Amino acid sequence: MPRKARLHESRPWTYQKLSIGAACAAILLASCGQPSGSLGNASGAPRGPLLYVSNETGGSVDVVDPARGALVQRIAVGKRPRGIVLSHDRTRVFVALSGSPIGGPGVDESKLPPADRKADGIGVIDVASHTLTRKYESGIDPETFALSPDDRTMFVSNEDSGELSTVDVATGAVRAHLKIGDEPEGVTIRPDGKLVYVTCETSNAIYAIDPADDRIAAIVPTSPRPRALVFTPDSRLAFATAETGGAVDLIDPSARKVIKTIQIPKDSGNPIPPRPMGLALSADAKHVFVSLGREKGLIEIDVATQAITRAIPNVGARPWGIALSPDGKQIYTANGPSGDVSVVDIASGKVDRRISVGGSPWGIAVLPSH
Repeated sequence: MPRKARLHESRPWTYQKLSIGAACAAILLASCGQPSGSLGNASGAPRGPLLYVSNETGGSVDVVDPARGALVQRIAVGKRPRGIVLSHDRTRVFVALSGSPIGGPGVDESKLPPADRKADGIGVIDVASHTLTRKYESGIDPETFALSPDDRTMFVSNEDSGELSTVDVATGAVRAHLKIGDEPEGVTIRPDGKLVYVTCETSNAIYAIDPADDRIAAIVPTSPRPRALVFTPDSRLAFATAETGGAVDLIDPSARKVIKTIQIPKDSGNPIPPRPMGLALSADAKHVFVSLGREKGLIEIDVATQAITRAIPNVGARPWGIALSPDGKQIYTANGPSGDVSVVDIASGKVDRRISVGGSPWGIAVLPSH
């Protein structure tokens, strides 16, 4: 996303600090029994899922119960939370934090405040206690990142410095800073684990990195402004969104090139063109769902035919972060300008509900049960 603009007020990062909203929830729980948004579960039986939503201007990770349609907790994490990932062992939520001012169209960057580099890092939330327990060094202005399957290594895109940082999770040490393309954003580990891929927005390219020796293995030119990337489970095909290209590129990882570009048709009833942003692969790997940013909708792509099968309009104001429910029946989107999260029924293509969280929701991580 654009890098610089004036920051809204946000909470400084501290250990184990909850927002006022979370504190009020705790008071309600103590004084009035279980409120409708409480995480309490007297039976002890698993419930779920829970959504962890990074709130870029709110300085928080917002915990949302989609079944109840409720914001149940707000966890203060620091400045400008964006990329967010649940660890593979489901015990921690990692979130990228940045002290770079937020940008937008028409912003005069020379008039913005200086970056607060002390705010940069990757925060860690303990799932059991919902407290912020650690902050990792991450390089300058981390935007998104990927965790290795064993949760031992983080690969972090550093937007302002044009680098990929490799972080040892056990020690917190930054193993490497690798110079790549301009404005790196999406980070994805190929399912076979052999390469790490990074979309670089203003380079119009995807960089493939060999994690064994932290070197660039390939550079794949793409349609304009690539944002996110998802692979099929067999690692034979990847889908990459191209925001200003209004398209999704299909990439052959073996050939290391784009083999097809799926142009997204403009909605004749909408003056805003499609701006492909986030991606989510269905559990059966048969469909890819794409959020279209300020165009306000989603599209569904059939993996086998490599064609758009339907459009889902009016999901929310600028759906960006996107995730699927564990049962594969719903899509969740983070809608920044409207400060809410949408729950979309896949079968009907209808929005079941929009859950207000305030601020600017950016990314979503899903805990299957709680």
